[in-house]
Parts: sequence; C-alpha cells; structure tokens
Amino acid sequence: MRRLIYFVLSFVVWLILTWPVVDGRIDVQVVIAGLAASAVVAILFHEMLPKEHHIFVSPIRIFWLVVYMPVFFYSVIAANFDVMYRALHPKMPIRPGIVKIKTKLKTDSGITALANSITLTPGTLTVDVTDDGYLYIHWINVKAEDVEQATKQIAERFEWFIRKIFE
Repeated sequence: MRRLIYFVLSFVVWLILTWPVVDGRIDVQVVIAGLAASAVVAILFHEMLPKEHHIFVSPIRIFWLVVYMPVFFYSVIAANFDVMYRALHPKMPIRPGIVKIKTKLKTDSGITALANSITLTPGTLTVDVTDDGYLYIHWINVKAEDVEQATKQIAERFEWFIRKIFE
C-alpha cells in the first residue's frame, strides 16, 4: 500500500514538474519516463519516506497543507527582508546564538517538517533534534533565551499547521 501511495504521489509530482501537454497533445515519452521514474522511487525509497503515509490521502490534511503554504511563504519572505536589512545595515545589528525550543509534535514526520520549516526560513537553522522533543536552533538575532519565549517566536507559527497536517 505504501509503495502504491508513493508511486502515485511521485507520478503526480512528475506530471506537475514536466507538464507533458504541448499544443493540446500529451507527450507520451515524458509520461512513460515519469511512470518508470515513479516506479523506481516507490520500489527503492519507500522505506526512507514517512511511515505516516495516511497524510497523503486525507483531504483534510491536504487542505491544511494548502493553507500552510502561504503562511510559510510569508514567513520566508518576511525573514528574507529581515536578514537583508541586517546585512545592509552599517552596524550589522545581529546577536547570533543557539537557542533551545520545545515542540509538542510527536511524529517523526511532523518534527522533520517543523525542523525543515525553521531551517528554510532565513536567519534560523535547525542544528539538532533530540528524542525528548527539543530542537536546537541557530538564530541570527536572538530575541529570547528562555525556551518558552524562543519556542513562541520561532516555532509557534509553524507548529499549529504542522500538527493539523501530520498528526
């Protein structure tokens, strides 16, 4: 079942990325290549993908993923402007450091999604994830050293959505 889900998901991503429709006709070679590539991915890599594969077939989870994407992109754009300001400011107002945050997420997929969301946001980088739900984050401008405050400022905006998607 897992392989089938990953095959379909890989094939859909392939079709979106290659868009084999040209002048109203489907490029059969691109579709066949996508079927072959998707089959290889599903057979070889299904163990590396999340065990919580039910997230890919739930319309409610997909809805929350679609809602999460603009929130995530807004955070990335805002962080880009913040980092750009710090880089271009004559005195470079930065206060780098590593802070510890606590996540309420339980699944490996959810924690990984949170860590990736934090890392993909400029100015923050997930350095380590512990088994007891703590993440160590390198922050370009430490505004809070307390675990609760740092969690609120770094992870809270992502965690609510990720919980809806992965848990």
